[in-house]
Amino acid sequence: MSHVSRRQFLEQSMLAAAAAAGAASLTPAFAAESEKQSSSPNEKLSICCVGVRGQGNQHINQYLQRKDVEIAIVCDVDKKVGHERCDQIEERQGRRPQYFQDMRKAFDDKSINIVDTATPNHWHALVAIWAMQAGKDVYVEKPVSHNVSEGRRMVQTARKLGKICQTGTQCRSMSASREAIDYVKSGSIGEVNLARGLCYKGRGSLGPRAEHAIPDSINYDLWSGPAPVKPSYRNAKYGPVHYDWHWFWDYGNGDLGNQGIHQMDIARWGLGVDSISNSVISYGGRFGYQDAGETANTQVIIHDYGPKTLVFEVRGLKTNQYKKAGVGVIFEGTDGYVVLDSYEHGLAFDKEGNQVKEFSGGSYGAHFANFLNAVRNRQHTDLNADILEGHLSSALCHTGNIAYRLGDEVGNDEVLERLQSLKTNENVADTLDRTIEHLKANKVAIGDQAKFRIGNVLQCDPKAEVFPGNNQANAMLTREYRAPFVVPTADQI
Repeated sequence: MSHVSRRQFLEQSMLAAAAAAGAASLTPAFAAESEKQSSSPNEKLSICCVGVRGQGNQHINQYLQRKDVEIAIVCDVDKKVGHERCDQIEERQGRRPQYFQDMRKAFDDKSINIVDTATPNHWHALVAIWAMQAGKDVYVEKPVSHNVSEGRRMVQTARKLGKICQTGTQCRSMSASREAIDYVKSGSIGEVNLARGLCYKGRGSLGPRAEHAIPDSINYDLWSGPAPVKPSYRNAKYGPVHYDWHWFWDYGNGDLGNQGIHQMDIARWGLGVDSISNSVISYGGRFGYQDAGETANTQVIIHDYGPKTLVFEVRGLKTNQYKKAGVGVIFEGTDGYVVLDSYEHGLAFDKEGNQVKEFSGGSYGAHFANFLNAVRNRQHTDLNADILEGHLSSALCHTGNIAYRLGDEVGNDEVLERLQSLKTNENVADTLDRTIEHLKANKVAIGDQAKFRIGNVLQCDPKAEVFPGNNQANAMLTREYRAPFVVPTADQI
């Protein structure tokens, strides 16, 4: 394939972009998805995929369905996984991509237009920033960051360098989600001051804590990257490295930052708030088993936005749905409520609980189409999930986890006492009651046997994205980086 410069490609794409913009009846996401894709080798965008085992493989499948892109490079710290993906891509694409174990070598390739990354969370920010500094546009998986400071650095980098950076919160491009949010914002269920995100997703034990060997195919120094190099204490279903890093603070953010970031993003979107909250409090624990994991498997986070409240619930033990949703979002209005019970489906109800409307439809590919359309148009405002949106929603997960981690272990009564300081509605006590009943159903009795971890309410400065006067909490807005894997500070962007 012959490569052309970004400027040349954009000039060649102007007519196609104009035609897409003229489709007034379509939103940007769906106009992009339905546009005619050129099969000319001179018009293909060249992609480097970084981190290709799980979610990264899903990204690869999306790109391989398109005529207007080519996967030119695959990067993965696991040589076995990387070469397997190259084999699969060659079979479907007709041309074998190059393989690099170290992404930094790939970023030097001037012909690469886009870097797509689905690494573990602790690598997201650095991959995206390095790629943008190397002149690439970026698609970065959710959560966009491992901590609050990283997300803001990503936004600053994208804006300063004029790069397109899409977040992997694909619900933003799903027709069901978009229609439901429009319905909520139109006032169809009255005034909405409460959004509730649900991540009711069963998570089993990782097994006992024990050190496990790292496979020879993996460069563990590169895998650890910004994090300290520690032994792996997990060897459950996915082995000592893959996937279960989600449940360890050095690398992941628990299910709040794994599955929950999707629902956190939708909840914030529907409430129409464009900053972190005024305050946050969280309680929960890792209940039901003793294993190697560190993050909470049961957690409630309450974000205060003045008149509006965002409540989030994580349940990793067996549970029933709430208002017909298990993994979803509920918007409570004065005249009814809306439930998004999946990525592609939602329902609206009146005050009496009668269904009045249904929302359905959407495709994973629409989100990638929206990204590629913005890459061609050079307008970050065309993105359905611009890096700023990804940062703000990810930050709500991070501040929730900070509030949880700074807590101490107490019984039910003290949890309620601390929650009573919140200027929120009756749903706070109701949520605690339902959480306690949920644990009882799983034979976990809060008291002498198990206790909730809860801290005090953390006051936030939404503009500065800090906790005023709280040095302990502020220290957790970033991390100590291991050289040379250091996310730049604001004055280094």
